[in-house]
Amino acid sequence: MNDQLSSFHALLTPEGRALLDEVRGTAPADELAVATRLRRTHPAGLVSAALGQARLRQRAAAKFAAGDAKRMFFTSNGVEQSTRASVAEHRAECFRASGVRSVADLCCGIGGDAIALARAGIQVLAVDRDPLTAAVARANAEALGLAGPIEVREADVTEVDTAAYDAVFVDPARRGGRGRVFDPEAYSPPLSWAVEAARKAPRAALKIAPGIPHEAIPADAEAEWISDRGDVKEAVLWFGPQVTPGARRAVLLPSEAGVWASPATMLPDPEVRPVGRYLYEPDGAVIRAHLVAEVAADLDGGLIDPTIAYVTADERHVTPYASVYEITDQLPFNLKKLKALLREREVGVLTVKKRGSAVEPEELRRKVKPQGPNAATVFLTRVAGAPTMLIGRPA
Repeated sequence: MNDQLSSFHALLTPEGRALLDEVRGTAPADELAVATRLRRTHPAGLVSAALGQARLRQRAAAKFAAGDAKRMFFTSNGVEQSTRASVAEHRAECFRASGVRSVADLCCGIGGDAIALARAGIQVLAVDRDPLTAAVARANAEALGLAGPIEVREADVTEVDTAAYDAVFVDPARRGGRGRVFDPEAYSPPLSWAVEAARKAPRAALKIAPGIPHEAIPADAEAEWISDRGDVKEAVLWFGPQVTPGARRAVLLPSEAGVWASPATMLPDPEVRPVGRYLYEPDGAVIRAHLVAEVAADLDGGLIDPTIAYVTADERHVTPYASVYEITDQLPFNLKKLKALLREREVGVLTVKKRGSAVEPEELRRKVKPQGPNAATVFLTRVAGAPTMLIGRPA
């Protein structure tokens, strides 16, 4: 760790910053040649650190605005675990809109959430116990001109007094030495500690894995699942007097469209009905939040199977909560029949989606060998318990 910290601090020197500018945008295939050239005039360790940071900045551009990513600093774990900027901005706005003016950001990582909070006009105490991570978060606050509203502290979050802050945000580490951690009590710190810390604050948000079992969600929390352009990114537990205990919400970015239900308004599972003309594929956040029934009611639709989150309807509705497809064919699962149908339709561009099927999309595509100028979508699923193929196209 000391070596890593020393290498990072070296990047903050004038020589290190000049190297970072020089290696920006270096392609992987050119790294060896660039490293060989630069090591003639710079320490080998510093050159390696600069090239490594350049790679991390390129990876981080998928999560952060390009203008930020090229100025920020990262660790490998930091890129992997940091909150996507759009999600952090959504959460920061939720805090700001509720009147929060100061937040203790516990387990702040490289500072992604702290940055969004500060840009929303909120004072932030950003805490992380890892020396390198805290140093990176501090450097990022300075690089983005946010050193004023962001105080970075290297400390154990369980020992930090947050009483002076309007709100607490906790993002426990969900990765260990062997990869992703699925047991909430194996988070660092454990989920039980984070929940108690959240309950003590006037307002709090606790970031958790989106796959958390609903029975593990505290009864006094309001749970929110967030997707960005159809990709589920995270779940958050909200605590405080402004939340509805037991409520669930799905938020879809960038539109900010949301589905919400309280325990008193949650609908029973939709009825199963025959496949109609249209098939709706709910956004992943809607599915994770168990709010498919609310979307189905809005679409005047039903399920194709009691265990499958596909909604069917006879009419086409415009909805931000689901992708809609027009179904042209419904067949029992049979690869030979599918291959013949696709050949007859001259389908060469085949999109394969599956839900409730053990067949892998690439395996199916390899076996049917689609050829031709036309496109189609095939759903491998179950309809009323029977393995079924639904063929259609985006509507």
